[in-house]
Amino acid sequence: MDKAWFELKGIRPVMLLLAALSLLQGAAVIAQATFLAKAVTILFEQHPLVMAWPSLALFLAAFAARHTVIWLQRRTAGRFAEASGASLRERLLARLFERGPGFAAKEGSGKLVTLALDGVDRFRTYLELSIPRMMDMLAVTLLVLVYVFTLDVISGVILTTTMPILVGFFILLGLAARKQADKQWRSYRLLSHHFTDSLRGLQTLRFLGRSREHGDTVGKVSDQYRAATMRTLRVAFLSSFALDFFSMLSVAFVAVGLGLRLISGSVGLEAALMVLILAPDYFMPIRQLGSDYHASLDGKEAWGAMRSILAKDERHTDSADVSTGHGSAVNAKNGGNGGNGNGLAITGQETLRLSDVCLLNEDGSARLDHVSASIEPHVNRIGIVGASGAGKTTLLSLLGGFADPTAGELSLNGCPLAGDAKAEWQRHIAYIPQHPYLFSASLADNIRFYEPEASNEQVEWAIDAVGLRELVDGLPGGLNEPIGEAGRTLSGGQAQRIALARALLSNRPVILLDEPTAHLDIETEWELKQTILSVLQHKRIFLATHRLHWMPDMDCVWMMNQGRLEEAGTHKQLVARKGAYFRLLTGMTEEGGGRYESGGQ
Repeated sequence: MDKAWFELKGIRPVMLLLAALSLLQGAAVIAQATFLAKAVTILFEQHPLVMAWPSLALFLAAFAARHTVIWLQRRTAGRFAEASGASLRERLLARLFERGPGFAAKEGSGKLVTLALDGVDRFRTYLELSIPRMMDMLAVTLLVLVYVFTLDVISGVILTTTMPILVGFFILLGLAARKQADKQWRSYRLLSHHFTDSLRGLQTLRFLGRSREHGDTVGKVSDQYRAATMRTLRVAFLSSFALDFFSMLSVAFVAVGLGLRLISGSVGLEAALMVLILAPDYFMPIRQLGSDYHASLDGKEAWGAMRSILAKDERHTDSADVSTGHGSAVNAKNGGNGGNGNGLAITGQETLRLSDVCLLNEDGSARLDHVSASIEPHVNRIGIVGASGAGKTTLLSLLGGFADPTAGELSLNGCPLAGDAKAEWQRHIAYIPQHPYLFSASLADNIRFYEPEASNEQVEWAIDAVGLRELVDGLPGGLNEPIGEAGRTLSGGQAQRIALARALLSNRPVILLDEPTAHLDIETEWELKQTILSVLQHKRIFLATHRLHWMPDMDCVWMMNQGRLEEAGTHKQLVARKGAYFRLLTGMTEEGGGRYESGGQ
């Protein structure tokens, strides 16, 4: 039995119900064998057929009851698996949104898409098959064994002795199958990830004339998955053969023993028939468990991968004051305003403090190195600059809660942002990346990303605010025009304006901007800059960029260098200091050469 089952919500009542149904199934199996043996004995003793009809009728009733119970088991397990799968997918997607685009890039979008779609479906199959089989293994097998002992002790001893041997082979082969299934699942994720990346870059490959050559690579990855699948199937077939062989051998021992004792007269015909009929049913649960184990093992591996993604979030929830601690503290410091469920009342005017924050890579190297800074309530525009690899995007991910500090603390009004407090903080953040994703939906639905219930009037207001009116008026379908992968393709500047409209419509007080104009021409960038500064003037903005012409409009500038916060202050203060920011601004390095892109300034 998998201990991880008990992490699932509502599993205990379901397991109790399935155990009760398994006991009923065991009783039906015994009744079925008893009445069939009685009918055969009556006919063997050459009694009239009419005397066997009651036993045959009861046998048919027991047979119908058994299969009705099996149907109820499947229905109960299926409903629970469906609910658990939906809940798991919801938690996984919420976690992925919380971890942000950095985590998705690191893990691979193909892998995460596979987990959220196919992985959840396989997990559902795993639950639907494994839990009823385990209950049958415990209840039906034990009940049949006890009844066999009441009929014939020698047969009961044979069945008791052979079962551990069968279980031992099942465990050994199961470990081998699990190893192969793990390799198969990793190969499947690699295939899906590679396929997703190939689709994204198909136009580029075709333009470069490398599409046919890349097809060979796809074929190699597909062959790896095929080979992994065949290895898993070989182990599965071997396991099924071993289970069938040893169970049939055990039944044969029981049959031979019963035959010899029937000849000697030490056992009755009816009792011998009952034991002989029950012996295959005694081994049936473990044979079914073995068969379904291989059919659902990839679902178990997928669940393990999803649990590893969710585990970090759960540890933070457990370690933080998730009930009311952080939320109440922040609420108190906010003057007790708001009643959003956990006491937080975030307006974007709070004091945000980073205290000696460190963030390490898996190899121990520092992405952020002892960063300490403070943002006071009157500071609304914070620019984050630095050369490529300086830590701008990493710092933005930390501020958005997409990454957790390895050491140090991020606090809001003096209270750590962790657990429910961090979740509430994230609900007040809108994120605009370099390349906003346009969903395959209507223009209006894309703008409603943060506010699905927003009215058309609110969408129209956001469109006017960000300067998309000319685009909308030129579309045949207007607000209902399909865009994204399956619809009309828009330019980079138009996509950025749609992302800006999302943030504006959400009415979230904190906006994270990650290189919003990095790939736009100068004219489009200038227009978008004026729009952003105008429509977001009452919000707190964190802007990570290498375009320094934004900095005079910022209330505070953070100069990053190799993961460290090298300088902080206003644009004028840092220029007057003539330090690293001034050298970056004037295009000089300490060696006296090199240029830094400043957006045409």
